[in-house]
Order: sequence, then structure tokens, then C-alpha cells
Amino acid sequence: MCGIAGQYCYQGGRPDRRLLAAMSERLAHRGPDGEGSHICENTGLVHRRLSIIDLTPDGLQPMTNEDNTLWLVFNGEIYNFVELREELVHKGHTFFSKSDTEVILHAYEEWGHDCLARFNGMWAFALWDERKQELFCARDRFGIKPFYYAEAGGSFLFASEIKALLSHPAVGKKPDEKMLCTYLAWGVQDHCSQTMFEGISQIEPAHALIVTRDGIQPPFRYWDVKVNPALWGDENNAAVAECLGTHLLEATRIHLRSDVAIGTCLSGGIDSSALTAMINTLIRSDAPGSVGARQKTFSVVFPGTRFDESRYIDEVVAATGVDADRTAPAPGQLREDIGRLVYMQDEPFGSLSIYAQYCVMRLAHWKVKVVLDGQGADELLAGYLGYQGSYIRGLIRTFHWWTAISEIAGSFRKHRAFFAAARQQLRVRKTRRGLVKCSGEPVDRYQGSLDSVLHRELLSTNLPALLHYEDRNSMAFSLESRVPYLDVRLVEYIASLPLAQKLRKGSTKVSLRAAIRGLVPESVRCRGDKMGFVTPEECWMKDDLRPFMLEIFLSGSFQSRPYWDASAVARDYQAFLAGMSTYSPEIWRIACTELWLRTFFDTPSAVAPVA
Repeated sequence: MCGIAGQYCYQGGRPDRRLLAAMSERLAHRGPDGEGSHICENTGLVHRRLSIIDLTPDGLQPMTNEDNTLWLVFNGEIYNFVELREELVHKGHTFFSKSDTEVILHAYEEWGHDCLARFNGMWAFALWDERKQELFCARDRFGIKPFYYAEAGGSFLFASEIKALLSHPAVGKKPDEKMLCTYLAWGVQDHCSQTMFEGISQIEPAHALIVTRDGIQPPFRYWDVKVNPALWGDENNAAVAECLGTHLLEATRIHLRSDVAIGTCLSGGIDSSALTAMINTLIRSDAPGSVGARQKTFSVVFPGTRFDESRYIDEVVAATGVDADRTAPAPGQLREDIGRLVYMQDEPFGSLSIYAQYCVMRLAHWKVKVVLDGQGADELLAGYLGYQGSYIRGLIRTFHWWTAISEIAGSFRKHRAFFAAARQQLRVRKTRRGLVKCSGEPVDRYQGSLDSVLHRELLSTNLPALLHYEDRNSMAFSLESRVPYLDVRLVEYIASLPLAQKLRKGSTKVSLRAAIRGLVPESVRCRGDKMGFVTPEECWMKDDLRPFMLEIFLSGSFQSRPYWDASAVARDYQAFLAGMSTYSPEIWRIACTELWLRTFFDTPSAVAPVA
């Protein structure tokens, strides 16, 4: 896990050493264990190191091959590097380190651009090919690791974070109004190649691009997955549960490969609890050195509120005997942290659940260097309750009447309160969308059949944004975050399952629940609610954060923005305080956008981090 950046000059230019140094400095939090740079002709590469695999100097980057014709900067982990290394050795390749970085170099030598299909892991890298005079840039299948780029001054610039690109005086000077307005109105981001900074793009998940002296070649997709649209399949439930459990165990096993200590983010939900239990079964035989004498978990709690998941966390801790650490964020602490949080995220974020995760990462970094997290399971296994509407509509359109009736009955019986609140939220959010004055492209996450919705959620409309948050929150504390549910073998297996193995009679994640029977406490396995790392956002907004929010909404800068009706926003917030309207995320979304605009655009020195 690291930070990467670089500059490719198109026509006879030379890389700017001061610019490269500035970009490296703005990525220092991603790699406090070392830094490196290399300039070869028209290309400059920089790297900030967070040592995870091969802690020796042999793992330093930029890394080259035997004849110095390839130079690589890489951020991420190739979990199957051990197997790939053995295969490449048999093909005649010689290795000088034990790092996964060197495996990428030799895999490229052997298979060219097709090497991407061989990797199981998370990555963003740039590889300079001296012979071809091209820069090969790629991002992992799900966008776990970031890759941003821009063009300025006759050169191609890239970096792990947007703030590094802002080191160039001509890059990211204005918000991208189309993307910003789509975010304000519809709450989506990271759903395409554009960012909220004008002129700054990102390589999309499962894409790569090549840069030559003629400029950026069109990005190309190197992988995709088909979500099975069938309702039922030939496999029986027990066989599916057994196979899914085996895939998850193997994904967890390979994600434990590390030369440093590993912990687990434990929310008390099904996904993180299953991971915690899986790791618990593996550590004594496979990777005891990765977790020490006892496995370490890190959780967020909110005692005395309905958002507190301590009960479930306690049950998992008691069942596994882990060394459990907890943090209880408070709104006063948020006021102190908000400047750095906005800066670290690079773009505005849609809810304060991001802050809960930020606090968990801060807690974890004192004890471990790597954490495993449960991202991806909801998009793969239809874990969000909102997916049930898409499922039922699809059943009706395809004339599966009795199944539709069964699903409606199950959803109504198990989640009546959720759907009643959801209907009210839809009305409130539609009204608050009117507070935004600019128009953004409409994005309806739940439109279409369930299989198409899950495909979009996995690669576009939801998961990429969550992975964005996770990457910035973990790297803010020089911590590597790994997501075993996004092991490509596990993803492709779950995607192949029929829809009834994901949703059935109102129950979510049907096959996963069956797979972990006996592994996690029954109260956790059978949970029907969905929370994750959340905060008491509505309570905070009404009470402790009231002065803070009023300062934002009544400020001169907020009143001057062209993106919203400032007076209407202030009146709407006052109505919420008075109990005359229901809370919805649009309130925070608008406030967070104002903080983002102040941080990155209002002050010339805006890209200096807040302590």
C-alpha cells in the first residue's frame, strides 16, 4: 500500500522535479516508510512507501527490471503473487526481491497488457515501457485503489489522490459543475470517469489506459462480470452454502498474506462478523504471525442510542476471543476533525457514517498496519433493503406472480417499518432536491431488474464511492485496508448464483447466512436490520451540531454559491430544528459541499492539510 504520482511529457519536455516533489509531499500520509523517484527521459515517477510485503530495501519503488527498460510505481496488493511468481520462475524469469511489485514487472514482460487478467488483488499502477515509449496505467477490477489523472502544460499527470495533482498551478482550479450538481441532487459520486474537479479524471474500475507521445489513448475495459438474472438454478441450497463458504474462506486466507500485523474492522453486522470468525479459524494454522497472540478487532459504538451495535459486537468477541478495541465518536470531536476529514477525502461525502469509519481507522493504526473490512458483500448479495423493491418489480414484469407475492409478504412482515420510513424519505428527498439550483444528470440506483442494479452498484453507482471513502480514511492514518469479499474468484461465483440465493421472502444475503451457520452467533447471523459504521447523524444535526450548521448556512460564502437556494436551505434546516420536517441526507450533503468549496477553492493555500 502506497502513494504514487508521476508526469509524462508529450513532445520533448522534461519532467519538473519540483512538481514531482510537491506531489510526493502531498501523498506522504500514504507512505511514511520511505520515498523514491526516478526520471527517465520524458517520464518522472514518484512513490511513497507503506511497507507491507518484503520490508527490506529490495521492495523499494520505483522498481525496474533487469535491463532497466521497465519502471513501475504501484499502489496495492497482488494477493496471488506467490503463485504467479512460481509460474514466472518456471518460465525463466529471475527475481531479486520477495515483493508483489516485482511480480507485476515480470508478468508484464511475459503477458503484456493481458497480465491484468492474471492478478487477484487491488492495484493502481503506472508502468513506463522504454522500448515502446509508452506509459501503461491500470486500476483494479473494482476501483479499490485510486488512480487520478489530468493534462497540463503539455504533459500527463497522475496521482493516487486529487490533492497531489493540485500541485500543478493549472490543474483543478474550478469545480466540475455537472458532477457536483449530480452529487448534490442524487447523492452519487465515483460513478464515472469524471470527478468534481474540472479537468481531473479517474481510471474507472476494471479499466486501463496507455499514454504515448500523441496523448492519452482511449481507456479500455479488461474485465467484466455478468450477474445471473435467473430466479433459480440447478444447485441445491446446501451445496451453494458449502461452496460459498469455501470461496470466502480461501479469499480470507489469501488476504491474510502480509509481513506486518493485521486486524479486522468489526461493526457487528453479518459481513464483518463472518470475516472475524473466518480469520479466527485460520490464524492458528495459516498466519499466526499476522495477528499476534490474539486477533485484533476495531469497532465504533454509540452507547445509549439506537445506533449502538455493542450487543452484537460483544457476542462476536465472546465467541472468538479476539482482542477488541472500541471508539465512541462524539459531535464535539467531529468539529475538531472535520477540516482534516474533508481534506483527506478530496471530494464531498454524503453522510457522517464516513466519520465513524475514520474514527475506526484512527483507532486501528495504533496497533496494526493492515485491516480487513467487509465492503462489497452488500452489492454482491443484495444486502441493502432497497434492492427488494427492484427484485419485486422484476418478478412482476417477468410474470413470476406467486414468487412476487411471497416476496412482498416477506418484506412487509420483516421490514414494514423500513419501507414506511423509506416512502417518507423519498418524498422528503424529492422536495429537498428542489433546493439545488443547478441541474445534474439523474441517477436512479434502483432502476431496472435486480441483476442490472447489482451490476451497476458493484462497478458504478455505489461501491466505488464506498471504496473511495475507505481508501482515504485508512490512508489518512497510514493504514492498509483490504476487502476479501472482492476477491475476484468469490465475486464471480456469487455473481453466477441465481437471484433467489441472494433474496428470499424478505431475507437478504440468503446464501451467505446459510454458509456461516455455526460460525457466528445466531443473533448476528439472523439480523434483519442494516447499519454498518453509522453515526447518530439526525440527533447530532438537531442538537450538538446546530451552531455549526447554522454558521455554515448563514455564512456569506454559503449565501454566494450558485449551486443552491441559500435562503431556502436555511429555512428548511430551521424547519427541521423546529420538528416541522424530517431529516434526510441532503442537509449534510449541502453543508459538506460548502466545506469542500472552502477547503479546495476559496483559499490559495487550500491544499495544506488541517491538523
